[in-house]
Amino acid sequence: MAIDPLLLFFALGIAARLLGSDLRLPPALTETITLLLLLAIGLKGGMELRAQPLTELWAPLAAVVALGIVTTLASFRALGSLVKLDRAEAAAVAAHYGSTSIGTFAVAVALLSQRGLPHEPFLPLCVVLLEIPGILVGISLARGNGLSWSVLHETATGKSLVALLGGLAVGAAAGHEGLASVTPLFVDGFRPALSLFLLEMGIVCAARLTTLRKNGVRLALFGVAMPIVNAGFGLAAGVLLGLSVGGTALLATLAASASYIAAPAAVGQALPQVNPALALGPALGVTFPFNVLVGVPLYVTLADLVHRI
Repeated sequence: MAIDPLLLFFALGIAARLLGSDLRLPPALTETITLLLLLAIGLKGGMELRAQPLTELWAPLAAVVALGIVTTLASFRALGSLVKLDRAEAAAVAAHYGSTSIGTFAVAVALLSQRGLPHEPFLPLCVVLLEIPGILVGISLARGNGLSWSVLHETATGKSLVALLGGLAVGAAAGHEGLASVTPLFVDGFRPALSLFLLEMGIVCAARLTTLRKNGVRLALFGVAMPIVNAGFGLAAGVLLGLSVGGTALLATLAASASYIAAPAAVGQALPQVNPALALGPALGVTFPFNVLVGVPLYVTLADLVHRI
């Protein structure tokens, strides 16, 4: 059985960093690729949403917001009682784990496509929704006195959320026929762009391993255990909502992932006293590679099993 080249590119990035190579993508290219992935996912979801009544979406979208709150609170409790972080640190890290990872979602979408498993068209919108409650609940837990307008504005206008929502709007307005001219870039070019993105993420993940060594084994174990726990919440939500196997697997993946784009920006502004590496270490050094290499295939398998029961 052939190995998915996406995983091989990710492994190449890790190996390059560990070997001391200076292999890196230019920062401008990395940012461009990230934007392309965000827009591509948004466009695809928007094209599918065009044919779906919005009145049918309120229940799943409300459930997704609740899922973001539950995963944040569960992560906060685990970080305080098991990892022994103080309140502000635990809340900052929990905000990342209650939020979501666009890169992990993209890997899951690619895997489902490879296996011929369709998913509900509103799932890209869930990526946007899951970014928000985790950040807001995490900051609120740390402060204990509510949120400021600047934090709300920073979260709502972050480039990842704007690109995803913008892509959804463009896709819904133009439809499949209208977007035919840009299909080569945003559809055919999706996996090549994701390959380069994972190469860079492999390099970044390997660099974060030193941070984990400084912060102890417990934080590293949290980075593996918490995604599995949160994926369980996502699987349960997918089944209760009556989602397909692919939709349930994607919801579990979203719940299991940790943010490294929107959350660091918002949390860094709101909680400057917390070392940002404390969250980025497990999120990028452990959880992201775990999900890419093990978690996403596991969640697809579990989604299939729960639908057979």
